[in-house]
Amino acid sequence: MTQAGGGGGGGARGGEHASVHAHRRDAPARVPTAVVTVSDTRTLESDAGGALVAELLEAAGHPVASRAIVRDEPDAIRRALADALAAPDVRAVILTGGTGVAPRDVTPETVEPLLDRVIPGFGELFRVLSYQEIGSAALLSRALAGLRDGRVVFALPGSRGALRLALEKLILPELGHLAGEALKTR
Repeated sequence: MTQAGGGGGGGARGGEHASVHAHRRDAPARVPTAVVTVSDTRTLESDAGGALVAELLEAAGHPVASRAIVRDEPDAIRRALADALAAPDVRAVILTGGTGVAPRDVTPETVEPLLDRVIPGFGELFRVLSYQEIGSAALLSRALAGLRDGRVVFALPGSRGALRLALEKLILPELGHLAGEALKTR
C-alpha cells in the first residue's frame, strides 16, 4: 500500500519517505515572500496579522520581499497579486484576510481562478487544525493555496491565531519544499 502525499516519485513505504526527505533536503532554504493584507480598515501600522506573518517568515529565514495592504475589492486583490508575482525574486505570496463568508470576503473567489493549480490539501488540513483549536467555527474558513507561474500562493484568514496556526503548522515546515516543487511547474 502506498501512502498519500505529494512530492512525486517514490513508492511504497520507505521509498516514498526517502523521496520526500530528498525533496526537502534539496529545497531552497530561503524563500522570498510577498505579504499582502486584504482589508478595508488596516494600514501598515495597524496590520497586526501581516506583521506577524512577516515576523514568522523572517524568524524562519525567509525574507519578506514586500508588504502591501489592499481593499476587499477583486480588482485590487488581482492587481496586488500580479504585482507581487511580477517581482523576479518573489517565490511565494501570502494573502491575509477576506477568506471568511461575509459579503466583503472575496479573496478566495478572486485568487482561485488566477491559480495554475490548486493545492486542496492545504485548505483541508488548515480547517482540521483550526477545528482542533476553535471548534466548528473552522468551517467558515475558505483558506486555500495553489501555484501560479512557478510560485506558491496562500490565501489565509486575517486573524493572528489563524495566521500563526497556518504558518507554524503548515506553511513554514513546507515552504522551501513547495517553492522547489513549484519551480518544476513552470
